Amino acid sequence: MVSDVVHLPFGDLTENFDAMRLPVKQSQRRRGPYPYYGASGVVDHVDRYIFDGEYLLVAEDGENLRTRNTPIAFLARGKFWVNNHAHIVRGSGAADTRYLMYALLASDVRGYLTGSTMPKLTQANLNRLPVPAPPLPVQRAIAHILGTLDDKIDLNRRMAETLESIARAIFKSWFVDFDPVRANAEGRDTGLPKDIAELFPDRLVESAIGAVPEGWGVGPVLAHAALMSGGTPKTDQPDYWSGPIDWASAKDVSLADSSFLVGTQRTITERGLAESATQLIPALATVVIARGATTGRMVILGREMAMNQTCYALKSTVGAPFALFHQLLSMVAGFVQAAHGSVFDTITTRTFEGSLAVLPPDALQRRFDAVVSPLMLRSLSCVEESRTLATLRDTLLPKLISGELRVPEAMLQVEEATA
Repeated sequence: MVSDVVHLPFGDLTENFDAMRLPVKQSQRRRGPYPYYGASGVVDHVDRYIFDGEYLLVAEDGENLRTRNTPIAFLARGKFWVNNHAHIVRGSGAADTRYLMYALLASDVRGYLTGSTMPKLTQANLNRLPVPAPPLPVQRAIAHILGTLDDKIDLNRRMAETLESIARAIFKSWFVDFDPVRANAEGRDTGLPKDIAELFPDRLVESAIGAVPEGWGVGPVLAHAALMSGGTPKTDQPDYWSGPIDWASAKDVSLADSSFLVGTQRTITERGLAESATQLIPALATVVIARGATTGRMVILGREMAMNQTCYALKSTVGAPFALFHQLLSMVAGFVQAAHGSVFDTITTRTFEGSLAVLPPDALQRRFDAVVSPLMLRSLSCVEESRTLATLRDTLLPKLISGELRVPEAMLQVEEATA
């Protein structure tokens, strides 16, 4: 049963600091260490700050106020600058700042928005938004429970970033800078195990794309990858949708906050798969957005899934999916530059067929995968765990805020999930 939680206007629970905000044109910003926040998070870093402490930022305008693709409220800590696209507040003596963030995330603000073209949440409307206001100790307990999950998710994100940065550095050393080849040429220690060092030649030769290791090929990336396309089941057939098969779109890829995609917003059924142009893409294939505003964005599939026609998938044909992903990352700027389209750039099959890339020996690509697989698979594990934790958080959030779920019950679930 939902408890009788008192609701108070947001403005009665907060101190507002909007008057201290100061937008700075990009041309006038000087690069520095301090985050520069907008409606959806950090948009730049600058050399000065306005605020120092813990504050709650709330989106003032933008389509995201309607779509809620990203959080409309988030904490900012330390020294930072805020432009005039985000309200800045903190809890008064009667409210916990982090609790207020979660309360807003659970709130339906659509009735408080103005503007038909660009949604806007004015300070006046934000201030009159009713917010559940349990006693302060309960607020802090709720913030702690949900914050524990968010902190673990953030830890996983940072760990995944570190692991993936190591893998990128190894790829760059081996296949972009050719460090082992240069070391062999100069008689220096490569720093690699002997059996790996011996896979690299000791000489660079000129090619159509510049100096490359002797004996390595130069050609299209499709020389060691298979290109796969997607499709969309008929949207007027309900039995094609909401099944067990993930169905990736450009939106899913662009919203992925790591190198791995482990779930999608929409799913399809076995029948939807069989009776449409889409197909199953194997786990660890690379998916690239082919058209739209985020052309060139790419991810690795963390599991087998289907996809729509806004993307292409590339599957390694030499048993080295991580080598392929990193090579595509190194080539993506060229893909986008070669893309064409009247409104948005479009990557086509000819983009891949016309690309020129270094083609290391198959055995060396597989050896790279053997070296970085523990890093990349640990990163995937972090992403999968974070997805599970986020699902739990999103389940607990409205129940805790409304009083439907008591703090001790929620704490037990969180302790089990994070043990």
